[in-house]
Amino acid sequence: MASTPSTDPFDGFAFDAEDAGRVLRDSLAGADDGELFLETEANETLAFDDGRLKAASFDAGRGFGLRGVFGETTGFAHSNDVSLAALKRAGETAAAARQGRNAVMAPPPHGTNVKLYDDVDVIGEPGFEAKAALLGEIDAWLRARDPEVVQVGCSIAASRRVIGIVRADGYMAHDVRPLVRLNISVTVERNGRRESGSAGAGGRAEFSQWLSAESWQGLADEALRVAKVNLEAVDAPAGEWEAVLGAGWPAILLHEAVGHGLEGDFNRKGTSAFAGRVGKRVAAPGVTVIDDGTIPNRRGSLTIDDEGTPTGRTTLIEDGILVGYMQDRMNARLMGVEPTGNGRRESYAHAPMPRMTNTIMTAGDHDPAEILESLDDGIYAANFGGGQVDITSGKFVFRCTEAYRVRGGKIAEPIKGATLIGDGPSALTRISMIGNDFAMDPGIGTCGKAGQGVPVGVGQPTLKIAGITVGGAG
Repeated sequence: MASTPSTDPFDGFAFDAEDAGRVLRDSLAGADDGELFLETEANETLAFDDGRLKAASFDAGRGFGLRGVFGETTGFAHSNDVSLAALKRAGETAAAARQGRNAVMAPPPHGTNVKLYDDVDVIGEPGFEAKAALLGEIDAWLRARDPEVVQVGCSIAASRRVIGIVRADGYMAHDVRPLVRLNISVTVERNGRRESGSAGAGGRAEFSQWLSAESWQGLADEALRVAKVNLEAVDAPAGEWEAVLGAGWPAILLHEAVGHGLEGDFNRKGTSAFAGRVGKRVAAPGVTVIDDGTIPNRRGSLTIDDEGTPTGRTTLIEDGILVGYMQDRMNARLMGVEPTGNGRRESYAHAPMPRMTNTIMTAGDHDPAEILESLDDGIYAANFGGGQVDITSGKFVFRCTEAYRVRGGKIAEPIKGATLIGDGPSALTRISMIGNDFAMDPGIGTCGKAGQGVPVGVGQPTLKIAGITVGGAG
């Protein structure tokens, strides 16, 4: 029988809580804040391509990061050497940032009895053989589904992180974080033309809800549907258009073009387009944007953030008015506000900073069919792929993976090569209709910032935006 994975954050480390406390009290004397972050992680990935299992990997690691915050200066050291000697050396490094400062340590985070996901063994259950067999089944099912299918790619990723947070004041917290994801891509060919489509899903729960036949067949059909739509697509028209954005994953534009600009560090430093605008109108009436890390089992959710603060439902924009920012502990202290549970780090090797969790725009009162019918001549962007954003200005370029021309309020031909170009602050003010069909993304998002990647979620209803630039070949 397989052993049950440990939930003790000190398991495998050559020091205990008492040792950690002594080092922290010595190294963080006179600090404004700081903590020891412990992490044990296991990751497994399987990739099926060209009709066979093409890649499989498993890795496991353990390490710690020790941080001291002295004013606006951070002393940080990390190591995968989990000895007490390494911890002491890290404490000396963090203490070097003190430079004579003698502050009173900020109070610890408040506790929580809420648990947003279960401690499930997503690495061991189901096992490797069952996961590999499932990928083969998906491949065979799609190839038999449609004669135009010429290529199938599918993958499974699973990770389990056990994290611990220890402070010099005796505060300790830990969290066990499962994360899974299933991706499917399909390439179809007709008369020498090839096009692709993809779909994926995941979250912080056991695999069963995504690996059931009903679930994966739904994802496979969606990937195939998008690929076949793209077979009919014509070149996108370039120019200034009214656009309708679909519900769910298209909120990645909101995340990138607006969400990053609402993170506390950029606003404290005055480098965000939203800096100094709290209490002012930054979006059209009806636009409410929230960062919510408390949605059970979602990819971007956390019971506690990477500083130990419970995540929250933080309203950023309310009915078009900017009301606040996302904060970690350091930026919150320096800005004179409360932390919001948005202190996140990629791993023990990184210091925390303000990051999004699940960033959403709430629903309005328009039927999505009504929104499309109001579009006399424009673009319906049903789904997005990658994009680029300048956080200081909010300027963005996003590639549409599924888009259509709309004429006379009716969806017409699909288009390819469409990119949406604009800036987040302006786009917010040009939202003219908000749908009642709010949806979350299926659980596929990863956010990058300052070289760190973390899992995130997004969500929105159908939206109509006036005057957005569309790049295309037509």
